[in-house]
Amino acid sequence: MTGRVVVIGDALIDEMRDEHGVREFVGGAALNVAVGLRVLGVPATLIAMVGDDEAGDRIRTVLTDAGVELIATPASLGSARAISERGPSGEPRYTFNPSAQGRRIRYGASERAAIAAAPLVVISCVALDDREQTADLLAALADAPPVLLDPNPRAGMMNDRAEFVRGFAAVSSRSALVKVGDDDAALLFGIPLADLTARLRADGVPAVLATAGAGGATVVAGGVDVREPVAVLPGPIIDTMGAGDATLASVAASLLAAPNPDQVEWSHALQRAMLVAAATCRHAGALLRVPKDGPELDHIGT
Repeated sequence: MTGRVVVIGDALIDEMRDEHGVREFVGGAALNVAVGLRVLGVPATLIAMVGDDEAGDRIRTVLTDAGVELIATPASLGSARAISERGPSGEPRYTFNPSAQGRRIRYGASERAAIAAAPLVVISCVALDDREQTADLLAALADAPPVLLDPNPRAGMMNDRAEFVRGFAAVSSRSALVKVGDDDAALLFGIPLADLTARLRADGVPAVLATAGAGGATVVAGGVDVREPVAVLPGPIIDTMGAGDATLASVAASLLAAPNPDQVEWSHALQRAMLVAAATCRHAGALLRVPKDGPELDHIGT
């Protein structure tokens, strides 16, 4: 498939606080996926809320340098910001500024035209707990190509858990693949990841990508159940913040090459995704990286 993949979701400043002090990175789950697609050679357009401020300028510069087209919704409260502090295992704990908590994306003529022309749409970290925004998103997706959804709920950004679950179900029913993590299963439903995976499949979601951190990833689809462990690469793990976004970007790129994957193609896709996620975790910040040592991505499955 050709054309620009459209990614819909958040773009923000990640403020990282740890034993090294305070550092800032341009990030956001959707931005990470869009930039990650470009790193993997896939043209991408990001639809996101971005402020008209210094932080917004930094976000635009990163996107321009990466070759990602931006269709921006103005941010009345300025650009969104996530403050993350690292726990003992390196996992981030987040707090969010009012702009992130009140995030909104609008779908005008430019956004709808980009969505309609895309070979694939990826949605990550939108306000599914806002019924009006969810309805607007579904209307914009009416004539869309296949949709990949990562709900990416954040406790400090979510205003209404029950409404988020309702919005998640509505968009999941329109999706070709839904990515969920163990944290998502616990936060939204209070159940194990395997149970959420089974529930989504029972609800008719064609494919579920389940990520379990150090436990690797699984794809469950019609006649397919593929599991891959975390890839082992040289060097220490520096930051796990972008692992899930890197996994999703890599899987999206694989689906462009093989839109209807069989068991073997899914296995190859997950192997690539685990390598990309492992490489990303060996750098600070959340932007996707590819391995410099170890297996070459293009050689997987050949």
